[in-house]
Amino acid sequence: QVQLVESGGGLVQPGGSLRLSCAASGFSFSLYRMSWYRQAPGKERELVANIAGFGGDTKYADSVKGRFAISRDNSKKTVSLQMNNLQSTDTAVYYCGVPSMNYWGKGTLVTVSS
Repeated sequence: QVQLVESGGGLVQPGGSLRLSCAASGFSFSLYRMSWYRQAPGKERELVANIAGFGGDTKYADSVKGRFAISRDNSKKTVSLQMNNLQSTDTAVYYCGVPSMNYWGKGTLVTVSS
């Protein structure tokens, strides 16, 4: 059974940092590009970043380039998202997933507020 479990969300002040993690199980993790998406209130889910199966290729939304960094550890079947210089516009539920397979976690809430 496929499981993706996100953790690390919370409340942070503008300019602060958070690190999200996603633990995967039930599929051949290293074979798949892993993605982080987010959905803000009243908005559609959008891609934040993704990373190739062996980590050599990453992609970022323009809005997070230079602030966020995605990484993965295939031995631990985890994918992480380091988020720095967070802004109020980053407030959203963040989801870990494999869109091509429609595998998704339940999400973790990130709130950026003073």
